[in-house]
Amino acid sequence: MKVVAMIPARYEASRFPGKLMANLHGKSVILTTYHATLSTGLFDQVYVVTDSTIIRDEITAHGGQVIMSIETHESGSDRIAEAAENIDAEIIINVQGDEPFTQTDTLKKLISVFEGDIQQQIDLASPMVRLKGKENIENSNHVKVITDQNNFAIYFSRSPIPYPRNQEIDIPYFKHIGIYAFRKAALLAFKNTPMTPLENVEKIECIRYLETGKKIKMVEIDHVGISIDSPEDLEKAKDYMNSRNN
Repeated sequence: MKVVAMIPARYEASRFPGKLMANLHGKSVILTTYHATLSTGLFDQVYVVTDSTIIRDEITAHGGQVIMSIETHESGSDRIAEAAENIDAEIIINVQGDEPFTQTDTLKKLISVFEGDIQQQIDLASPMVRLKGKENIENSNHVKVITDQNNFAIYFSRSPIPYPRNQEIDIPYFKHIGIYAFRKAALLAFKNTPMTPLENVEKIECIRYLETGKKIKMVEIDHVGISIDSPEDLEKAKDYMNSRNN
């Protein structure tokens, strides 16, 4: 089973323009992510997928592999799908470019989902983490997921799901973490399918997979890495690196 990692990397970002080129202890954020992904030793190939010549030059100058994205895309899945069309791989894992501290254990768990799927019935695998506190559960920036008893996704929403009508039941709430492991066929089918109604209203791309009958296996994890979405997050990442090096 050939497994490839792809790191989508746009230079523009509404909340923190140019964040992937920000300096993180002497290396850019995107180069840190690339090296961290390589160092897991889990992948046959690791590619950065970008529409930016600045990011391309940063990665290739350090011996990395880059696929230039030639189309405008609505979602990360679309960008990855374009890059994956001519790549020889069965499983493609989307590693977020703005999460430089790649969680090796999480990636191992995602890969193991497909290793155990002898009948090849699973189209995607993705992690989820328990949400605690009413404020987090009600925060629309946290995409929530509910699953069946075998941890297959039933639905994703920015609203709190499930609705706690019976408050005597202590039901867990889960946040979806935006790392995806795809079968290549499912990824290409996504690219060739128009945006679906529920995906459009919630603005959650993985809903398209559910609306078109794909099976998403959710994997529970207990730790989430630092995502750099703001200058404040960058400072947190620097503090984390300082603590790790001491």
